[in-house]
Formats: sequence, C-alpha cells, structure tokens
Amino acid sequence: MLIHPQFDPVAVHLGPLAVHWYGLMYLLGFALFLTLGKYRLKNGNDVLTVPQLDDMLMYGAVGVVVGGRLGEVLFYQPGYYFSHPLEIFMVWKGGMSFHGGFLGVLIAVAIYGRKVGRGFWQLTDFIAPLVPLGLAAGRVGNFINGELWGRVASPELPWAMLFPQARMDDIAEAQQSSDLMNMLMHYGGLLRHPSQLYEFALEGIVLFGALWLYSAKPRARGQVSAVFLIGYGLARFISEYFRNPDAGIFGKSDVISMGQWLSLPMIVIGVALFLFFGRRKPA
Repeated sequence: MLIHPQFDPVAVHLGPLAVHWYGLMYLLGFALFLTLGKYRLKNGNDVLTVPQLDDMLMYGAVGVVVGGRLGEVLFYQPGYYFSHPLEIFMVWKGGMSFHGGFLGVLIAVAIYGRKVGRGFWQLTDFIAPLVPLGLAAGRVGNFINGELWGRVASPELPWAMLFPQARMDDIAEAQQSSDLMNMLMHYGGLLRHPSQLYEFALEGIVLFGALWLYSAKPRARGQVSAVFLIGYGLARFISEYFRNPDAGIFGKSDVISMGQWLSLPMIVIGVALFLFFGRRKPA
C-alpha cells in the first residue's frame, strides 16, 4: 500500500505571497510549448515567426484560463456557481475544466489566425504536438495537490494509494458496501488508483509521442489536429474508468462520467475530420 505524500501545495513562500505548485505546472506547460514550438520553427516549419509564437501563447493562455473556468462552471458545478457568482472569478481556489479550456484555446487561435493571416487548421496542426506535455505537467500538479483521485482499487494492486484528502468520500463510499467498510477500517481509508498519474502517462507522454511522430511527415491540412482530437478523447475516456467520477450536469455516474461525455464528441469529430481531410494532398 502506498500513501499519498501530502505535499504542501505551496511551493515557495515569498513574504505575503505564496507560489503554488499548480501555478508552477502551468508555467512549465507554457515553457514546454514555447521550447517545442521554437524547435519546430527552426527545423523547417515556417507557419509562424518566433515573436508570433510568443504572441499566440499569450492568446492561448487567456483562452485556457477563461475557457477552463467557464467550463468548470457550466459543465460541472452550474448550480453552485450560479448561487455564488462572485466565486466564478476566484480561480486561485481551483476548478478548471480541460474541455472548457480547449474550447477557449480554439477561439483564441481563430482570433489570432485572423490577426496574422494564418488559416485555423494551419495553426492547430502546428500547435497540436506542443500541447500534450503541458497537459502532463498539469496532471503532475493534480497529483501534488492530492486532487482528482482515482476510484477504489484492489489492495492487491502494488501501487494502490491511500489519499488522506479523500477521507469524506471514503466514508461515504464505504457505507455502500461491507467490503469497502472493511477496507476503510483496516487501512484507515479506501485504497484508490493514482489516476492523475495514469492521465499523465496517457494524455501527456503517450499522446505527445504519437503526435510528434505523426506530424514529423507531411500530412494533409487538418489531419494532425484530427489525430489530437481522437488521441486525447480516447486517452481521457480510458483514464476516466480509473478516476473517481465527477458529478457534472448529468449527475454522478460510475458507468459514464462527465469527462467521458465531453470526450465522446472529440473522438467522433476527430474521426470525421481525419477522414474528410484525408482526401486532400499532404501540405
């Protein structure tokens, strides 16, 4: 049995200011985006100039924060936030939706593309391979914070983990089953999948490798973007089976979670776009 290390969510105290690990992971994600983007620009990809890449990152960062927060409000907790509207702006308390942030980035890219005279799919094909390592950094932040823990795992699983932060959820779930109650009494909590690390691997490392290799050769315009949609959608759909489901607008379900509902359109649209763009010649 493993026990979550209970990291201090604050990485550095600077007088009255506190720098949180999750914020540092966002900064790491942006830094990786720029590093990989500049590498691609220096190796034959002339979609943007380096200054334009910097500018597009700023547009994208705004899209991530605004879209991610609105996604959390609309997809997951509309009742709570509509009852406490001022808390919508309290992003430092946490609560960001990937799917909302993704839509925010798409809007930001479309706006920036019009500004610099670049096509939407031209830009999304360029940035798609740059995104997964940023997602991986975000999942590391989730793990450090001890949030978004996994579903109950068998004690026989070598990496089954006890999350002390999940104490209230442990008690509520244990009341539904004598086996879970026995686990709670024996271990002091329910053993769970470290699903943040699963998502780190699937949404981050595996998806990055697949997109980086796929985009290394000339592809029809839009196909790299389509592969990102399919790849992320599948990775998230699979990992959600190990993540404790969130109670979204459709309610909490152990069969198909809110994250899976939101990932299904990505997979379907991705497949349709891949087939549609596949009729074109490589760019």
